[in-house]
Amino acid sequence: MKKGISLILAALMLLTLAACNGTTPSQAAGNSSASSQADAGSSGALGEEKPTLKTVTPGKLTMSTDAGFAPYEYVEGEKVVGIDADIAQAIADYYGLELVIQDMDFTNALLAPQNGTADFAAAGVSITEERLETMDFTMEYAESEQVILVRKGFADIQEEKDLANMKIGVQQSTTADLYCQDMEYTNVNAYKKNLVAAEDLNNGQIDCMILDNMPAKAILQQNEAELEILDMVLFTDVYALAVKKGNSEMAEALNVVLKKLIDEGKIQEFTKTHMDASM
Repeated sequence: MKKGISLILAALMLLTLAACNGTTPSQAAGNSSASSQADAGSSGALGEEKPTLKTVTPGKLTMSTDAGFAPYEYVEGEKVVGIDADIAQAIADYYGLELVIQDMDFTNALLAPQNGTADFAAAGVSITEERLETMDFTMEYAESEQVILVRKGFADIQEEKDLANMKIGVQQSTTADLYCQDMEYTNVNAYKKNLVAAEDLNNGQIDCMILDNMPAKAILQQNEAELEILDMVLFTDVYALAVKKGNSEMAEALNVVLKKLIDEGKIQEFTKTHMDASM
């Protein structure tokens, strides 16, 4: 395991310790940018004076996402819905803005705030050391486990080291992709969409997929006869909203609403609603 994954795992251990001590996840991660933003957001409350929110398009709040990541974002009819969409709508409503959701592949969704075409990215975006170099994050609002999805009865993966000999499918630019790079696995197919990888898994083009637990469950719901999730967690990471590097004003404004949603249990409600709907 290379240094990047080790440092991420160490940070996640600190997150767990921080939760036990009553500190915020951002404080535990040691991310000075995310920590200061979370502190600024937590000092306010809904009903108090709202921070100034300068958006890329006046009167609109633009979120970039990849709507193939149920239950966080998926398409229902012609509309992008999901946990992240509900969070974004709550933020837009608070600031009196119209929500605009831009659906694209995950790599471009991460780039959009940096390019000035979106105010923030929300697509089950994990905080990693690599991403901290090019973007800033809000406070964390969810935790995710990375699991292995295989065809039913596939018994060649008994422990993590067996992955070195597998044909692995991941979604491009995700933490699963970064994990495989860090582990120096050589037989990895990086897909723009998890659903395309799932099709190849069904057809035997790859041996397994590495992805977040909840999207894996959503895929499994549609392929119960063919696929299964192994009883193995590779690592755990945390989700946050991503903003342009240095845009502390946007991060602080998003944190005001995020903190309120977390405190009131709204994100748990969003999660249950969309887990039920996508499964």
